[in-house]
Amino acid sequence: MNISVVIPLLNEQDSLTELHDWIAKVMQSNRFSYEIIFIDDGSTDDSWASIMSLSQKDDKVKGIRFLKNFGKSQALHAGFAKAEGDVIITMDADLQDNPDEIPELYNMIVLDKFDLVSGWKKKRYDSVISKNLPSKLFNWAARRTSGVKLNDFNCGLKAYSNNVVKNIDVNGEMHRYIPVLAKNAGFTKIGEKIVKHQARKYGETKFGMDRFVNGFLDLITIWFLSRFGKRPMHLFGALGVIMFAIGFIFAIFLGIDKLIFNTTGRLITERPQFYIALTTMVLGSQFFIAGFLGELILRSKRDSSRYLIKQELNF
Repeated sequence: MNISVVIPLLNEQDSLTELHDWIAKVMQSNRFSYEIIFIDDGSTDDSWASIMSLSQKDDKVKGIRFLKNFGKSQALHAGFAKAEGDVIITMDADLQDNPDEIPELYNMIVLDKFDLVSGWKKKRYDSVISKNLPSKLFNWAARRTSGVKLNDFNCGLKAYSNNVVKNIDVNGEMHRYIPVLAKNAGFTKIGEKIVKHQARKYGETKFGMDRFVNGFLDLITIWFLSRFGKRPMHLFGALGVIMFAIGFIFAIFLGIDKLIFNTTGRLITERPQFYIALTTMVLGSQFFIAGFLGELILRSKRDSSRYLIKQELNF
């Protein structure tokens, strides 16, 4: 199979039929073998009924329905697990991503041998104040922190080789950082393509300003995990040794000073250096223990289910 189109959605009943017809037209005109996987992330409208109707008319349509809203990352994870295409295309269900971009994205993966190609909505139809400016700041921070030189991490229109999606773990709210996850996994040929951004035709956006705050927090998380996720003792142990060493040096200084140089002076407990020594040694011990606990948790953790599937279609 050439292409799997993975589409996570939440309350997008009005756009699904039009999106399906558009994708099918592009696929058929380019003679691609394909599947369309809709992941209903706990919609409360008739989105699932629309997916069922489309699957009855077209056996290339497949559906996954979550028991409740678990988030876009979990929806993508479920779609990636089921995808069978050589190239996986992800896009949003709100018609703001243009299916006409699919053939060129496919060629960049197959012919140009990219591991991942991310769309770049250079010209946007969103609010400048509430979305465009925060998005530019967010993307700048992501580039600086991750080292992945993309202009638009948030674009839902992306293309992946099958090998990438089967070897990365998208969880939490990390869908924004799939290129970073891919890079950390060893997939370094990451490209970018300018794509058309279309104004929303139906419904309203599901993301508010809080996504940028969450995005920055997730960025810090992914930076930490990429550097110390497999070796927490390297961070906490190093901090513990430094803090403990500072406290120990202060304690040695106080002891020598009291026993040799200033035997008749004030008590050690009346000197601020004593409390610096005590505090840093306690903190150093706590950091060291945190590193040990992190190592133990890492070695004993078991994967747990991050989402529950209510129904599946055509799998």
